[in-house]
Amino acid sequence: MDNTSKETTKTTPSFPTEIVTLPSEGFFYPEDNPLSSGKVEIKYMTAREEDILTSRNLITKGIVLDKLLEALVVGNGEGKKINLDDLILGDKNAIMISARILGYGAEYKFEITDPDTGSKFKDSVDLNNLSTKNVDFSDYTKGINKFTFQLPISKKNVEFKLLTHKDEKEIEAELKGLQKFSKASGITSEITTRLKRAITSIDGDTDKTNIHKFVTSEFLAQDARAFREYMGSVTPDVDMSYTFTNPDDGSEKEIAVPMTVDFFWPKS
Repeated sequence: MDNTSKETTKTTPSFPTEIVTLPSEGFFYPEDNPLSSGKVEIKYMTAREEDILTSRNLITKGIVLDKLLEALVVGNGEGKKINLDDLILGDKNAIMISARILGYGAEYKFEITDPDTGSKFKDSVDLNNLSTKNVDFSDYTKGINKFTFQLPISKKNVEFKLLTHKDEKEIEAELKGLQKFSKASGITSEITTRLKRAITSIDGDTDKTNIHKFVTSEFLAQDARAFREYMGSVTPDVDMSYTFTNPDDGSEKEIAVPMTVDFFWPKS
């Protein structure tokens, strides 16, 4: 696949591995972080990893894919171990897609809903054809995960970072803790929780309490949407869009490949 270009297959005495090129190319990791190499070495999935994927205990706890990642990642391709918590989410996505290809093949079958008609259809994509989002690294400083954006309406200057695997785990834990409140109100806090985690300062103010207050009660909807769009544009990741052709009328539209349960648990 384009976004995770595979180099020559390596073989250790116990298992074959592949080198995955990360969408970030290692650009936003500190120089002393092994991930700055821009590569990760992963092993082929075996029956042992299928044991992980089918573990009811891990599925119930919601950590089954984390455990799979821990089992598959060997290092940075240069003999150095990596801390999975440091992975930028787009890089983690690329590793998971490569792991799926190595484990079950590149063909991914799923059910898609036409956004215009609501009709459901069976479709499939070749995961090898997914590409990496284009990010102009020359606009940023190597080794620093820090970005700035001026909100178009309020004109406030926002500084933010790309979320990591560690951030994602902490966000999920926080959302789980808020479930009883969201059930009572019928409102989930996923968007604001992620924004609070990503934003590191507002007009130079790094106080977390003030950032949380801003996100909760002062972040204008137009500003929030523009900010999320910009954050998405600078985030190295796998481009999950593909062209869906409606078999009923032949119309084509670009939509996102749905990540269903069949991605790592394909039906026989």
